[in-house]
Amino acid sequence: MAERGASARREPGAVRPGGRTARVRAAVLRATGDALVEHGFDRLDLGEIARRAEVGRTTVYRRWGNPTGLVVDLLAEMAETSLPRTDTGSLREDLRANARLVCRTLTDPRQGPLFRAVIAAAACDERAAEALRRFYRVRVAEWAPCVVAAVERGEVPAGTDADEVIRAVSAPLYYRLLASGDPLDEATADRAVAAAVAAARAGVYGGEPG
Repeated sequence: MAERGASARREPGAVRPGGRTARVRAAVLRATGDALVEHGFDRLDLGEIARRAEVGRTTVYRRWGNPTGLVVDLLAEMAETSLPRTDTGSLREDLRANARLVCRTLTDPRQGPLFRAVIAAAACDERAAEALRRFYRVRVAEWAPCVVAAVERGEVPAGTDADEVIRAVSAPLYYRLLASGDPLDEATADRAVAAAVAAARAGVYGGEPG
């Protein structure tokens, strides 16, 4: 996605070379994710990350600089490796695949705590916050074409804001993760989809209902 390369000033760890450097990056980011899951952002320590990744401390300090640099690069890596959208030919089924993917991610024993940790980091560091916003821009842009295709098929009105529909599907799931603590399951995901599709058809997200 274009957002990742838009800034003239590269974030720490932003270069994506191959070979040994790529292996070092993978090991460091895996160690960063493990540490975030276990201890959270406030206890993220570059020396500990170097030990876990079995790389030199100077390598970690030189490339990532500080805990925020690690979180920024981890979010970029998460965006790069996220699963692509589905294309079923039905808006409801496409969005259901999206919602269930989000649900599985947020309830995963590793990914759920990891998302809580990076969101906590974003709440107290503006660079981490921008990296998190960039991550979600990438994910929304990946799924928005399913809404565009639905407009072309006549499932929802012309002028429907595709990005807003995708956000509407995910928002109730993140609310349960971060605020209410209510269960997250496929039924919850499917209800979020049903609400988003009904609202889109009614013109809530732009356009005029058919």
